[in-house]
Amino acid sequence: MVRTNKSVSKPLAAAEKSKDQRRMSGAERSAYFARREAAKVLRSVLQGDARRRAVGSIKSLVYSPSVRNKKATFALVCQTLKYLPIIRDLLNAASTLNSKWKRQQELMYIITYDILFGKESLLVGDAEKFLMCRKDALESALARYLVKKKVKHIEELIALNHTPVDNPKPRYVRVNTLKLDVDSALVELSKHFMVQKDGMVPHLLVLPPGSDVHDHHLVKNGSVILQGKASSMVAAALDPKPEWDVLDACSAPGNKTVHLAALMRGKGRIIACEMNKERVKRLEDTVRLSGATNIEVLCGDFLSLDPKDPSFCEVRAIVVDPSCSGSGTTAERLDYLLPSHAADHARDFAEIERLDKLAAFQRKALAHALSFPAVERVVYSTCSVHQTENEDVINSILPLAISNGFQLATPFPQWHRRGLPVFEGSEHLLRTDPVEDKEGFFIALFVNNKRSEEHSEAQRGALRHFEDNRITCRIKNKSRYLLGLSTRLSNMWFRTSCVRKMI
Repeated sequence: MVRTNKSVSKPLAAAEKSKDQRRMSGAERSAYFARREAAKVLRSVLQGDARRRAVGSIKSLVYSPSVRNKKATFALVCQTLKYLPIIRDLLNAASTLNSKWKRQQELMYIITYDILFGKESLLVGDAEKFLMCRKDALESALARYLVKKKVKHIEELIALNHTPVDNPKPRYVRVNTLKLDVDSALVELSKHFMVQKDGMVPHLLVLPPGSDVHDHHLVKNGSVILQGKASSMVAAALDPKPEWDVLDACSAPGNKTVHLAALMRGKGRIIACEMNKERVKRLEDTVRLSGATNIEVLCGDFLSLDPKDPSFCEVRAIVVDPSCSGSGTTAERLDYLLPSHAADHARDFAEIERLDKLAAFQRKALAHALSFPAVERVVYSTCSVHQTENEDVINSILPLAISNGFQLATPFPQWHRRGLPVFEGSEHLLRTDPVEDKEGFFIALFVNNKRSEEHSEAQRGALRHFEDNRITCRIKNKSRYLLGLSTRLSNMWFRTSCVRKMI
C-alpha cells in the first residue's frame, strides 16, 4: 500500500503543478517565461564575459530565433546587469541562496531584480515564491547597503556604476539578395519606416535610429539581415567572384559569411570555419535562414588547416575577422553593462595583457591566411579601436605579405577615415570612428596582383583553348560535311552513269 501511495503521489503533484500553471493569467505566464528566457541569456552573457570570449552580444543572444518574448527578455537582461553588483551583494548579505538555488543563480538574479526594483505583482513560480518569502531580509539588506554606501537612493549607485551611453545611430539592414531584390525590400519596409539606400555599400538600407525591425517578416524569413554598415563593408571589400573558392576564417555568427554568399550569387564555394561548438550552432542557424547553399560549415581551428590540402589549395579569397576586444562596438553591444567593464578599461594592466594576447592570435591568423597558395585577396577586420589590434598587426605582418607577393590595397577609396599614420602605407587602411560613425571598425585589404594576373591569364588561355577547339571542331565538321557531300555526289554520278549505259 505504501508503494501504491508513493506512485500515486507523483501524478497528483504533477496535476497540482499543471493546475497552478492553468491559474496563471496571460500576463503572469508571459512574465514567468520571460524570466526563464532572460536567465538563459544572462548565463551565456556572464560565462562569456568571465572567459572573455562571448558567444554573442547581449542583443544577438536575445534576438536569436530561440527566444520568443524578445522585448521583455531584453529589458530584464539589461536591467538585471545594471543592478547586478548590488543584487549579488544583497543575496550574500541576506544569506538567501541555498545549494539548490545557487545552481540557478542567474534566475535568482532576475527574480531579485523584479522583487526589489521591477514588477513584483507578476511573480509566480517556485523560485519566485522562494525569494518572496525572503523579501523582508532582502529589503533590510538593501537599507543597510545604502547606508554603507552613503547614498539615499539606489539610483545614485546606479549612476556611479554605469555612465549613460548616448549613441543614437541609424538602423542598418542588408538585403539578402539570395532571397529578395533591393527594390522589393525598399517597397515592403517603406510601409512602416523611412528607408533609403546607403550610398556606399551595395544592398545596404538605412532606417532612422530606434527603428525596431526584429519582428518584421522580412527579418524573420532571412530576406533582410540586421547588420551594421562597417560590418557590411568587410565582405564587399573582399569582392569575391561567383566561381571562386572563399574561406571565412573565424565565421560565427555568420553575417559576413552569408554576405559573401550573396555577393557570389550563391555560386562557387565558401568554407566557413569556426572552432567554438556553441558558435557553430549559431553559424548554422544564420546560414540556414539565409538560404545560402554554397556554404560548407567547418567546426575546427583555422590555424590547423593545411593550405596545401586539396580541399583548400584552390582558395582564392579569405576573410580574417578574428576574436578582438570589441572596443569599437561596446555601446552597441551594451558591454558597458558587463561586470568586466571599467571606466578606465584600456589602461588597466590586465586589459593591456589581454590585448597583447589577442594581437598575437590575430597576427598568427593573418599570416596563416597569406600562406594559402592560390589566394589573391585577404581582408583583415576587427571591431576594435586599439592600434595594438589594428595598425600594429598589419605593420608586423607586412614584410611577410610583401615577400609572398601581396600589397595593401585601398578598400572604399571614397571613405574619408583611414588608418593611423604610424607606418608607411597606413593610408590604405580603413577605420570607422565609434563617436562620429557610431561604431569603431578596422579593415585592411591585401591583394596579390601577380596571382590575379596569372589566374586571369589562365582563364584567357582556357578561353582561347576553348575557342581554338571550337574552331577546330567547326573545321573538322565542315570537312566531314564536304567529304560526305562529295561522296554522295560521286555516288549519284556513278548511279546515273550506270543507268545511262544500261539504256
